[in-house]
Amino acid sequence: MIAFTAAEIAEITSGRLDADPGITPLSVVTDSREATPGSLYVAKPGEHADGHDFIGAAFASGAVLALVEHPVAAPDGASYPSVVVNDAVLAMGALAAEAVRRIRAARADAGDKLTVVGITGSAGKTTTKDLLAGILATQGNTVAPRGSYNGEVGVPLTVFRAGTDTRYLVIEMGATGIGHIRYLSDMVKPDIGVVLAVGTAHAGEFGGVENIALAKGEMVEGLSAAGTAIINLDDERVAAMRSRTQAAVLGFSAEGRQDAQVQALKADTNAEGSPEFDLQLPDGAAPRHVASRLIGAHHTGNLLAAAAAAWAAGVPGDQIADSLSNQAAASRWRMERTERPDGVTVINDAYNANPESMRAALRTLADLGRGRRTWAVLGAMLELGEDSIREHTAVGTQVVRLNISRLLVVGREARALYVSAVQEGSWGDECIFAETVDEAFQILDVELQPGDLVLFKSSNSVGLRHLGDRIALPPTPTPAGERSTLP
Repeated sequence: MIAFTAAEIAEITSGRLDADPGITPLSVVTDSREATPGSLYVAKPGEHADGHDFIGAAFASGAVLALVEHPVAAPDGASYPSVVVNDAVLAMGALAAEAVRRIRAARADAGDKLTVVGITGSAGKTTTKDLLAGILATQGNTVAPRGSYNGEVGVPLTVFRAGTDTRYLVIEMGATGIGHIRYLSDMVKPDIGVVLAVGTAHAGEFGGVENIALAKGEMVEGLSAAGTAIINLDDERVAAMRSRTQAAVLGFSAEGRQDAQVQALKADTNAEGSPEFDLQLPDGAAPRHVASRLIGAHHTGNLLAAAAAAWAAGVPGDQIADSLSNQAAASRWRMERTERPDGVTVINDAYNANPESMRAALRTLADLGRGRRTWAVLGAMLELGEDSIREHTAVGTQVVRLNISRLLVVGREARALYVSAVQEGSWGDECIFAETVDEAFQILDVELQPGDLVLFKSSNSVGLRHLGDRIALPPTPTPAGERSTLP
C-alpha cells in the first residue's frame, strides 16, 4: 500500500483532521472484522448497517485511524482518531486516485512503468480478470481484485493493495448506471481498456440495453490516445464503440470476424467441455494452440480478451498461450466442477446470471451431458426490469429444446421459467418447481443418481451457489432403504 499520513489523507479528501497528523495507516478496510494493527477503517454507511456503529470494534482489532462522515466518541468520551469527510466512499476514491498517481510517478522515476488494465462487460469480467492476472503475473508483480471487487468500494480496495513494486494493476469495473464506469476510469486512468459484451444484466436499473451500451463504452472513452481499447467484435454494440475512443483499437473475435486482430481459429470444445483453439495474434507468427481448463465454449471470448490485453501489455505470444492453457477457474462459482465419489457431477455456475450467461451454461450442460442424465437447477435472473418474464420464459423453452433431462426451478421469482417449460412440453417428473432452496435440496437429495450431471445457475442473491456447494459434498452413508442426508 502507498503510505499516506493522516494529514495527507485529510488534504486529499478535503476532510477535517481529528487525529495526530503523523499517523500512517498500513492498510485500508471497510469491514471492522478485517481490521488489523495499523488499519485505516472506512466507516461507510451501508444498505443494512452503518459502518460508524463498528468503529469501536475496528480499533479494538488494531485500527489506528478512521475515515468517517461524523465523529464517533470512544468509551473515554474523546473521539476516535479520524478524518471527517462529507462522503466516505468518494473519499476512498480520491485516495485511490492519488495512490495510482504516486505509483506511476515512483515507477517512472525508477525508469519503469505501471500498466493499468480496466475490464468491463455484462458477463465474463471476473473470469477475464483472473485469466489476464494469471498471464501478467508471469511477467511482473501483479495486483488484481479479489473475487468480484468491481464497484466504487471494491476498486479503491484493490488499488490500496498496490505499491511501488506493482508492475500491473488489473481493475474489474461494474456499473448499475450511466456514469459509474466513467467515475472508476477517472480514478485509475487505464492504459488498456477491455469491453467484453453488452447484455441484458441490470437492464431494469439502466432503463434498457442501449443505456447499458452507453455505460460500458465509458471505458474506451476514458482512454488516452496512447492507450489501447480491447473490443469484442462479435458483439455489435461493443464493435460500435470503436468510434468512441481516441485510443488504438485491438479487436478480438471467436466467430471468425476478418477485421479482428486476435482470433480463435479452429475453435471447439474437448470431451471435458473445455475450449480449444489456435490463437492468432497480430505478430505475424503462426497461431499458438490453446487448450483451456475452463468449462464451456462461451469462455473462448474471455480467453481471447485476456490474450488481447496481455498482448497490448507487451507479453510475448508463446507465454500468453502457455498461461491460458495452464489456468483453471480462479474465482468460485464460475462453472466450478466437482466430481462426487458416487459419480454425480456438479457444475456450480451460480455466482450470477443473466440471459446470455444462462443460455451459455445450458448449452454447456447439454454438450457435456450426452449419454448422461442432466439436471438444470435454475433460479431467478434479477434486475431485468420489464423484460424479466419474457427472458425467463425464453430460458424455460431453451431447457426443453436442448433435451435436458430434468429441470428444477427454485423460487417464486423464477416461476415463469417453470411455466414456459411445462408449456413447451416438459411435465411430470421432468419439470419440478420448488418454493425454497431447502425444498430443492430435499428433492435433489432423494432423486440424484450416480452418473447424473447437475448444473446450478441463478443470480447471486438467490443463493443457489450455496445449494450447489451442499449438493457437491459426498452423500452421507445411511442404512439401506433410508434417505441419505447432507449437512
